[in-house]
Amino acid sequence: MTAKMPKSADPAAAAGTASAAPALETLFATRIYRAELAEAAALNTELAACALSAAEDDEAGQAWSEEHGYPGYTSYASLDDLPWRYPAVKALKAQLDRHVKAFAKLMEWDLGGRKLELDSLWINVLEPGGFHGSHIHPNSVVSGTYYVQVPDGASSIKFEDPRLALMMAAPPRKAKAGRELQPSVPVAPKSGTVLLWESWLRHEVPLNRAETERISISFNYAWR
Repeated sequence: MTAKMPKSADPAAAAGTASAAPALETLFATRIYRAELAEAAALNTELAACALSAAEDDEAGQAWSEEHGYPGYTSYASLDDLPWRYPAVKALKAQLDRHVKAFAKLMEWDLGGRKLELDSLWINVLEPGGFHGSHIHPNSVVSGTYYVQVPDGASSIKFEDPRLALMMAAPPRKAKAGRELQPSVPVAPKSGTVLLWESWLRHEVPLNRAETERISISFNYAWR
C-alpha cells in the first residue's frame, strides 16, 4: 500500500528543489555620527559665555542675522577666527578634529594622503520661537554641530532622506515604519553632544519651543 503525502507537505521541498527565501539587502546607508564629550560642563560654560559675548558685540553678525531673518544671532558671515579669538573654541576644535578623523575612518574614505581640515566654524544663538529652514552645506565633506546649551523644550535637528525628491509616485511610509525608513528623522541632542554628517545631507532645525536660547557651534570640514 502506497503512503499518501500529507496535504501540508511541499512537493518541491520533498523533491529537494525548494527555492531560496527572498533576500533583502540594504544599500547606500546614510550615517550620522554622535558622541558625547567627556567633562563637557566646564567647557560649555566657557563656550556659552563666548557665544553670548559675540552675540552682544558682533555688530556685523547682528546685521547679517537681521537681514537674513535668522531669529537670534549667528556669526556665520562675520567672525572667521573663533578658535583664535576664544581659547574655549580652540579647545573644542581639537576635540572636533579627533571626532572627524574617527568618522572618516568609519566611512572608509580613501583620502589619498590629504586630510579633512576645518574650513569654517560659527556660533548659533537661537531664540525661543526661532527655527532654521531646510538646507545643505555646499563645498564641504563633513558638517556638524556641537551643542553648548540645549534647554528643555529646545528643538531637535531633523535630517531628510536624500532620496525624497526622487520618490515621485511612492506611497507614504506607515507611521510605525522603522526609523531607517522614515522620510525625515529627528535627532535630539543634549548639552555636550557632537553630531557629524556628510555635508550633502539636507537638514533643518524646527521651532525652538524652549523658554531660553539654544546655543550651538556649527562647522564644516573640507578635503585638502
